[in-house]
Amino acid sequence: MKKNKATLADIANTLDVSISTVSRALKGHPRIGTKTKEKVLEAARDLGYMSPSMLASEVSKRSKFIGVIVPKISYHLYAMAISGIEKVAETRGMHIIVCQSNESQEREQSLVHELMDLGVVGVIASLASETTDFSHFDALKNRKIPLVFFNRQCDEVETDKVVIDNYKASCDATEHLIAIGCKKIAYLGGPEILQINKVRAAGFKSTLQKSSLEPYTDFMVYANFEKQSTLSAARKLLYSPITPDGVLAYSDQMAIGLMVAAKERGLKIPEDIAIIGFNNEPVDELLEPSLTSVDQPALVMGEESANLIFKQIDNKEEGYKKKILKSFLVVRNSTNRNRV
Repeated sequence: MKKNKATLADIANTLDVSISTVSRALKGHPRIGTKTKEKVLEAARDLGYMSPSMLASEVSKRSKFIGVIVPKISYHLYAMAISGIEKVAETRGMHIIVCQSNESQEREQSLVHELMDLGVVGVIASLASETTDFSHFDALKNRKIPLVFFNRQCDEVETDKVVIDNYKASCDATEHLIAIGCKKIAYLGGPEILQINKVRAAGFKSTLQKSSLEPYTDFMVYANFEKQSTLSAARKLLYSPITPDGVLAYSDQMAIGLMVAAKERGLKIPEDIAIIGFNNEPVDELLEPSLTSVDQPALVMGEESANLIFKQIDNKEEGYKKKILKSFLVVRNSTNRNRV
């Protein structure tokens, strides 16, 4: 066979695989395993389908990508963080592959392995709310692929992390509710297994205890990130025998669900119930009343995560760092009782 006449069919026949498998392998398709890709590239070279320079070019292309895994791209914090990551990556002539886990551990695990098969040179991730097994991230480290966690992280995997001080932010928000006169303060949390939620709940509870305000038994409720789950948890709070007069919510989306339930209940905000969220999303200013929220520097969080991944790639990082960014409370009308 003349090398310059080789076709996809020739490679497929040599390896006893389908032509579609050969085509996908040459394009670096994530569904094709690493070993199969290597065999296809080797056969392509030997048969003359691709010259050594062309093969080198393909490998080079695959090494210009950073994988980014977020729970949902639709969350404002992650959309901004992705922009920050991309901004830094572009200065290095790199591109990002953005994936969303949809809060699923199984999907997150699959995405990590697919990104490894694609040959990414690093992964920046924020954990899915369902994730309790972190072995897929250990697999990254075993392959010497740099890893950075941001916003949602875990103690079980030792690597670089970029977060805010969620404990302090929760304490500050709770102190604000106390300062405006709230006595019956509740916490509307995210999934109980999520570490970031546990930290925020701990800050909330600690602040109440220091102020001699023990949380009522039914005043710490939890929900997943689906709308109906949030509404159900909010209604559980608001239709309890004792109605809270102040609530700290895990996120702005949960706070908005609480506002909907409060209006259903006939409660005035902030006169009857004051509400605080997390993330400071753009919509907060447009709500009636506007929502008090903890601002998180999402864009900077993305930029710092990218800076750390490149330090690992360049082998300039000595030991792992946990970078804690500043957050602050943006006070709006949902807690502004002075305005009332």
